[in-house]
Amino acid sequence: MNETPPHKILCEWDRRYVWHPFTQMKQYEEIEPLIVERAEGAFLYDTKGNQYLDGVSSLWVNVHGHRRPEIDQAIREQLDRVAHSTLLGIAGVPSILLAKRLVDLAPPGLDHVFYSDNGATAVEVALKMAYQYWQQKSPPEPERNIFLSFTNAYHGDTIGSVSVGGIDLFHAVYRPLLFRVIHAPYPYCYRCPLNREYPSCEMACLGEVEKIISEHSAHLAGVIIEPLVQGAAGMITAPKGFLRIVRELCDKYRTLLIADEVATGFGKTGTMFACEQEKVSPDLLTLAKGLTGGYLPLAATLATEEIYRAFYADYREQKTFFHGHSYTGNALGCAAALASLDIFEREKTLDSLKGRIEYLADLLESIQSLPHVGDIRQCGIMVGIEMVRDKRTKEPYPWEEAIGVKVTREARRRGVVIRPLGNVMIFMPPLCINDEQLEYLVTVTKESIQSVCGD
Repeated sequence: MNETPPHKILCEWDRRYVWHPFTQMKQYEEIEPLIVERAEGAFLYDTKGNQYLDGVSSLWVNVHGHRRPEIDQAIREQLDRVAHSTLLGIAGVPSILLAKRLVDLAPPGLDHVFYSDNGATAVEVALKMAYQYWQQKSPPEPERNIFLSFTNAYHGDTIGSVSVGGIDLFHAVYRPLLFRVIHAPYPYCYRCPLNREYPSCEMACLGEVEKIISEHSAHLAGVIIEPLVQGAAGMITAPKGFLRIVRELCDKYRTLLIADEVATGFGKTGTMFACEQEKVSPDLLTLAKGLTGGYLPLAATLATEEIYRAFYADYREQKTFFHGHSYTGNALGCAAALASLDIFEREKTLDSLKGRIEYLADLLESIQSLPHVGDIRQCGIMVGIEMVRDKRTKEPYPWEEAIGVKVTREARRRGVVIRPLGNVMIFMPPLCINDEQLEYLVTVTKESIQSVCGD
């Protein structure tokens, strides 16, 4: 193995050769990059030896902490067997075992697992399955060929997943490439699109959702939703019961419900899957991010027996689901995922998480009183802190002031990695984080906001 170049050289090569995702490179080049060399538990270590609390679990993927011996060992043992073999017409041991585990854990009725590589591709799979289902079911309903998604939605960065997205900042530039989608209002209670107040509004937005679904019901192939929390929109949390009623509306108007749990799955809302909290079983469920415990790219789309049967036919009928990826069901990724699920079971991770979620809520109260914090949203360990110029009027900071970026830099200077979504500070730490580390995370976030925005 070649010796790692000195930090200074790595910085130079990083700026020269690497194009970072969701990063304005001109701004990025203004500061010295944080170059991660190793990690352990809830902490990252850079090439200069500095330690940072991983407040975003390496973009919401690292579930049990870095360098978990059980997952490390599972990958090593799988390497001694086979690193990868195709699933196109051939099976693999880890992918079979993982599919069985996922079906056992998922909401009732989701009986079939289709593997892919990441969250966006899992959504692409779900959209194509839903569309093709209506073309091939008996009797077919080919007129059902459009989807409904929600304002502020984020489902990934491929063309199909962008089509069902709802964040103009990310998606507007690609609009000429996208297919038609109907959008319904999502309950962003702090900035209600209907200018109502919760809970006196009695979720008036649901009336709008039903109106839109009913108007397009004859042509609706499916409704796609991020259950309980819209992550990339700024951790926008839905009122209790919203998801349940959306499920009921899909049943009423005979359309499919696609639950995108790429961000919310694997404990982040306090249950294994967010859908569990409202006893909702979707027709299609997408999983990725935390699936392998943050080790390797792997995704899955779970489908009902009814959907599966629309593709189950004689070869001559050409009803095959003609979709696949080179690394579908990768053996190393599946081995890592199985080891991660073993940790959940052995350590009773979800049971032990309840107290930390409550403690986190208590800690966040100290931030709510800051004059430039307008709203704090929490679901499980998923947290969004919305900063405003004027707390009374909810006036946001102008985009060009890059307030979120400045707070992020200040937190990094203090030893914590968090990430902004515009003026919303986000953190979603690994589930292994302890109370002392939670306190450190919240304290540094508070101090960083005060330093940038003032007291």
